[in-house]
Amino acid sequence: MLSPLPLLCRRAALSMAAVLAAGCAGLAGPAADAPDTPLSRRLDALLPAQVLILGEQHDADAHHALERETVQQLAARQRLAAVALEMADSGRSTAALPPTATEAQARAALAWNDRAWPWTAYGPVVMAAVGAGVPVLGANLPRARMKDAMADVSLDAQLPPPAWQAQMAAVREGHCGLLPESQMQPMTRIQVARDREMARTVAQAAQAAAPGRVVLLVTGAGHADPALGVPQHLPTDLKVRSVRMAAGGAGADRQRFDALWATPAVPPRDYCAELRKPAAPAKP
Repeated sequence: MLSPLPLLCRRAALSMAAVLAAGCAGLAGPAADAPDTPLSRRLDALLPAQVLILGEQHDADAHHALERETVQQLAARQRLAAVALEMADSGRSTAALPPTATEAQARAALAWNDRAWPWTAYGPVVMAAVGAGVPVLGANLPRARMKDAMADVSLDAQLPPPAWQAQMAAVREGHCGLLPESQMQPMTRIQVARDREMARTVAQAAQAAAPGRVVLLVTGAGHADPALGVPQHLPTDLKVRSVRMAAGGAGADRQRFDALWATPAVPPRDYCAELRKPAAPAKP
């Protein structure tokens, strides 16, 4: 049985750094950009690139604001080819919409699931792209394909063994230790399948882009991780830059990213407590 993915995605994004910290101790990494560093300077340090991945903490409002501003600045420079989102399924796109499209039209084009991903958080990112005439692409593995992914043993070999073990550890931690051991491998396959689907969407858009333009992927920090996420599945001839946006500046895994963008801390929230709540009794 599939777990409540939106809540678990948030939990996994918050815990990924802690899960992987042991394997990263003592490694040097990029210094965090101060919150007052101009975004234009941050982008200058990362470009040119064909793919730019922003790894967010899903409940950090400052990350959504940075994503919107990144879209606006890249579009203003005529450097933005497309925006791909973890928050919508692959095959969905706003490409057929005019820049004057409404939010309702954009939501319909992406088959937006507001219960999973609040439009109030991601709508400004989407509409900044639509208004600039830049297509927004759903990139995530559709839920209808997750059952097949759970049984696809070929996914077990898509990562180096240490990365596979780290991914499995992140799945365990992201599920608050509540996932039966028998489900660990199938659920890890789903994570790998999601990364591969996002990579496929991004690679296709990048290969079709005009020279000098970049495809922006907005996703969770774990998916953005070059050691075990989407970058693992992208063609090696693509120039990829991956950013970890870190609420409070924390991030033991920073050394694997091309940049660490520090943002104000977010009040802690115990997602595991929400998962452990007993189910409401059925009505007679």
